[in-house]
Amino acid sequence: MEFTLITLLNGLCYGLLLFMLSSGLTLIFSMMGVLNFAHTSFYMLGAYFAYAISTWIGYWPALFIAPVLVGVIGALVEKYGLRTVHKHGHIPELLFTFGLSYVLVEVVQLVWGRSAVRYEVPPELDGPLFTLYTTTFPAYRGFMMFIALLMLLAIYLLLTRTRIGLVIQAALTHPQTVEALGHNVPRVFMLVFGGGCALAGLAGVIGGNAFVTEPGMAATVGSIIFVVVVVGGMGSLAGALLASLLIGIGQTYAVALDYSLASLLAGLGASVGPETPGYSVLSLTIAQTAPILPYLLLVLILIFRPRGLMGTREN
Repeated sequence: MEFTLITLLNGLCYGLLLFMLSSGLTLIFSMMGVLNFAHTSFYMLGAYFAYAISTWIGYWPALFIAPVLVGVIGALVEKYGLRTVHKHGHIPELLFTFGLSYVLVEVVQLVWGRSAVRYEVPPELDGPLFTLYTTTFPAYRGFMMFIALLMLLAIYLLLTRTRIGLVIQAALTHPQTVEALGHNVPRVFMLVFGGGCALAGLAGVIGGNAFVTEPGMAATVGSIIFVVVVVGGMGSLAGALLASLLIGIGQTYAVALDYSLASLLAGLGASVGPETPGYSVLSLTIAQTAPILPYLLLVLILIFRPRGLMGTREN
């Protein structure tokens, strides 16, 4: 029971962090049709900005300032970069964001170096939140989950209870009508792109010190975020949340399970040893195969449900 509950909490924490990252990418795609390959680079920027700001004035100001800075950079990228190449189609947009991801990594390496920086958890949260049986659950992981749920609530209220949210939803399906009513649709696109980047920056602020802040952090989570978006359904926030939790919990449990087909066969009384044909495959544990499980899920989704778990458009 202890293992089950603690692993579940850790999986929820990881899944909610994945949702924080994928929500911004999902908003940008659903609104603008742009699959932003540089999205996780903004996550990296959020972590590095928070590290720099926290060394000057502390972690709590960095929690608010860093995402805003990342959002401003994202808005400028949309206005002076993506907007210019948008008229040439989706391929130039993809190439632009793909190149931008490399540029941002190189800039980070020039400013902060190639090695990891010491971006630490704030002292107020550096301790146990509670003890379950004999295992303590870190307070900072609880804080990460709280921020992710707060962000989910804020996005829901923004899109369904505010005027700007209604304009955003209307511009998604009827941009000409929204523009005819006097709204500046390009500015709405800029705000959405900047807001999506700010969400990625927020994920970097709270995830950078829980894991490792280094130039390769964008590439580490880059592929998994696209898996989340495709599995959940392109453009579906609810699907992104469901896929994030499914992948986060599933992968966390898989990492903790040290079982293999060889041990299963041995438990059933079969004689399995190094001389057994295919022993190298039979001896692979679930923990060893955990990194490929999300991609296996992606393949299955694309075969049996190409539009994703909750998607509304065909991929």
